[in-house]
Amino acid sequence: MTLLGSARASGDPGPPAQQLRARNAIFAIDTDTRAHYDALRAELIRHLAPVIVVQNDYRGGRYTLVHNAEHESVHPVSDVFELAKSIAHAPLGIHSIIAPYLNPRIPDRPGSARRDPHDLAMVAFKDPGTTGWQAPLQSFADTLATARRQLGDAHLAPELAAASTRILDRSLAFVDACLRRRSVDTTSFESYTSRLTDDIGTNIQHAAQAQIEGVEALLTRWRERVGPADWPGLYVVVLSIWTTSALNQNSIIIRRFMDPATADSHLIDLPTAQPPTDPVFVALDNLARIVQDNVAAEAVFPADHTLANALKGPEDLMAQAILSRLACPHRGNTTTSTPR
Repeated sequence: MTLLGSARASGDPGPPAQQLRARNAIFAIDTDTRAHYDALRAELIRHLAPVIVVQNDYRGGRYTLVHNAEHESVHPVSDVFELAKSIAHAPLGIHSIIAPYLNPRIPDRPGSARRDPHDLAMVAFKDPGTTGWQAPLQSFADTLATARRQLGDAHLAPELAAASTRILDRSLAFVDACLRRRSVDTTSFESYTSRLTDDIGTNIQHAAQAQIEGVEALLTRWRERVGPADWPGLYVVVLSIWTTSALNQNSIIIRRFMDPATADSHLIDLPTAQPPTDPVFVALDNLARIVQDNVAAEAVFPADHTLANALKGPEDLMAQAILSRLACPHRGNTTTSTPR
């Protein structure tokens, strides 16, 4: 492979051939290392167990147990989770339609400092005087109205049904007012949503209870299946998009079932750009890297726990060196420069 000299300016002869051969010979070490590392990872994937993989989704999470060369996948959470969240999402659905048409200026009201003016300007990217929002908003109103008419047949718990009724009724009233006056604005939208805070909170509580009950029942069954000898070694990989990766609801529940001695290192929240097509493979592929790095770190750096911890954790191995040099840029004999 030739990694040097490919982007030389015209007339630049580049490094001498002997130097180029030497550098390519050195690069070959890393190329071979990565090939062997990948080969180990591919083999290790087949030996990982027990592992629970959780793919966050709109149904409360798809759980897969990997144990004794068998996979069992389950959606353990009842429909109440999705029903309660679905209705609570009505204001977000409306906002997603009208946001590009809102005034990009931040209203002068209490709490306005919490808003990022640049973010708002980027979202409000359409002319407020145009009416492209009307047809999709009317279509969404039809969806809300259909749900409202049939809400009683869903047999929700009384408290959840009452909160859901208010959310749908006030959402439909807001949409109707916007369509009648043929305009949307931030002030009226926030007046509508501020009256729904308690009702949305009620729906969230019912969704949370449904998730807790479903996940706890499944983990109780799986803990018995795996057995007390293997359960302490359990790894859990929770895949989610970045916006739900910190304090993820599934991770909170699962942690209570794990061995306290290993939960911090064996419960892995793995943010993904998009939900993967094959979440189990993605989880096991990443877990294989983690497990083999855990073993390699102590063998490669037996006398330096700082470097070992960096290799076996989410910290980049070079992070401390970079931080050190940024704090003291003139150390050593390398040429330094300041950012421009």
